[in-house]
Amino acid sequence: MTLPELVRLGFETDEGYGSRARLGLIVLETDQTIEAEAQSVVGELAGVTIYHSRIAMEPEVTHETLTAMKARLPEAAGLLPKAFAFDAIGYGCTSAATLIGSEGVAECIESAHPGVPNTEPITAAITAMHALGATRIAIVTPYTAEVTAPVAQRFTAAGLEVTGLGSFTESSDLVVARISPASVAAGVRSIVGQGECDAVFVSCTSLRVLDSAPELEAELGVPVVSSNMALVWHLLRLAGVDDDLAAFGRLFGCPLA
Repeated sequence: MTLPELVRLGFETDEGYGSRARLGLIVLETDQTIEAEAQSVVGELAGVTIYHSRIAMEPEVTHETLTAMKARLPEAAGLLPKAFAFDAIGYGCTSAATLIGSEGVAECIESAHPGVPNTEPITAAITAMHALGATRIAIVTPYTAEVTAPVAQRFTAAGLEVTGLGSFTESSDLVVARISPASVAAGVRSIVGQGECDAVFVSCTSLRVLDSAPELEAELGVPVVSSNMALVWHLLRLAGVDDDLAAFGRLFGCPLA
């Protein structure tokens, strides 16, 4: 069959998706949660788009598997194209960012995207606590004791008091992603009951918290902030997006401190 003659079509260009802000997000190979929760928030904002890259990670969350990601970070960051002109880039792993160090993570991302603001969940969470005016923090994690302790210590090193600390002590990231939101909520209630606190931090980008956070805040009377909530909030604020999205939780109504 003979094809018709190809007709050359004219076109114009516009700014495409992300005309207001383009966010980059480096996601763990094993993460099943952060993309969905991030899109729930970003999807409410016209002209804001989030693009993802994945980084290799073993299912077992240990000191060794977490710190091994440092060598892979520059390549994963590089898979986010420079041509997209990102306004902010985030690395989605709380425990690895804690062990590698915020400066180490920033250097890896900046090696591929110099001059682009970047963040990760532990820095974002501490920044969030300052924005909320919280100084006493209750923490819930899914990690083993070996991984949980450094996360809590990052808060105390930042001058925040940890008044409650609890963990599901689960080392498989694949299992953590399946811990029910009801179980997470029960864990939050239990740890808040350990002592006076100004806010709760639920650590780990695999735990599902976004949908239940507003109800928990109303019940407990304190802000509830997860790794994903803190990271998305911080990315938006770094990109200059200051919209009030407090329907997702108190944090999303706060500007940067």
